[in-house]
Amino acid sequence: MEDLSPLRVVAIGGGTGLSALLEGLKHYTRREDPSAPPVDITAIVTVTDDGGSSGRLRREFDVLPPGDIRNCMVALSEDSALLSRLFQYRFQAGRGLKGHSFGNLFLMALTQVMGDFPEAVRTSSEVLKIAGRIYPATASNVVLEARLDDGTKVMGETRISRSRSRIRSIHLIPRKVKPLPEALAAIAEADVVTLGPGSLFTSVIPNLLVEGIPAAIRRSPAVKAYFVNLMWQPGETDEFRASDHVRAIHKHARGAFLDYAVVNIRPITSALKKRYAREAALPVENNIDELFKMGLKVVAGNLVGRTDRVRHDPASTAAVVMRLAQEGRRQRLQAAGATA
Repeated sequence: MEDLSPLRVVAIGGGTGLSALLEGLKHYTRREDPSAPPVDITAIVTVTDDGGSSGRLRREFDVLPPGDIRNCMVALSEDSALLSRLFQYRFQAGRGLKGHSFGNLFLMALTQVMGDFPEAVRTSSEVLKIAGRIYPATASNVVLEARLDDGTKVMGETRISRSRSRIRSIHLIPRKVKPLPEALAAIAEADVVTLGPGSLFTSVIPNLLVEGIPAAIRRSPAVKAYFVNLMWQPGETDEFRASDHVRAIHKHARGAFLDYAVVNIRPITSALKKRYAREAALPVENNIDELFKMGLKVVAGNLVGRTDRVRHDPASTAAVVMRLAQEGRRQRLQAAGATA
């Protein structure tokens, strides 16, 4: 039975990791091969950023932080080179303007015009011809709170990232916030749901603290995959192995749901390792045997980009997502055939 409907990808996360993945996925929406199924992309983005331009706008205008959303819009835009230059432009001077990015101000202004941040994101995505849909994880203005191993509590994403005590757990304040119905619908219809790449406690897990999102992922027939971080993140995931990342995700989601862990096996250069070691960051140990014991399947690939920073390569990472989406589609068709 052939299904020519779009392969549906839901990518959950935030920060530079999510935008890099979207940059790679965008190329699959162009249908250069007419025999390949079209691709439908939905990004669900964390809204806990409280630093830089986004933090200033949150405090001054009581809007959701636009920074991660802006990066996703740039990644999925039809002309990412031009839009990137415009949306990522930061004012170097001007009272009240210095330090702000144009893209953040654009989204803030549109929110004031539309009266609703998700609607502003939807409208701007249409205007800018975004190759997909972008939803904030929640429309509520939330703050991230961490409980550390030493028993202290830290409020705010920026302060949590700077902490030097291991994070025991994180929460949203307020605790109970609702997701967008459109985001839940996308998860239900997905062929693959991805988490990461990105900061575990400040980009990935905050999405799972929104009421209803973990349950929606668990119910979805999609393949669920987590892209394991490449390096420790000082103050967040010191000494974390791949399995520790997965345990933290399942702990905060109140139960297991991942099918796959996706790990990098391309060696990181000695020069980069030395540079990151000066910041107390080492490569994440891919303890694959432990992942197998946890019931996960593992995809291993050459995922680190050949740049001057340790980052997931957009093309290689997106290629893994597409293979998993095709597996999810096959599973969906088999399940439909079994019940026919």
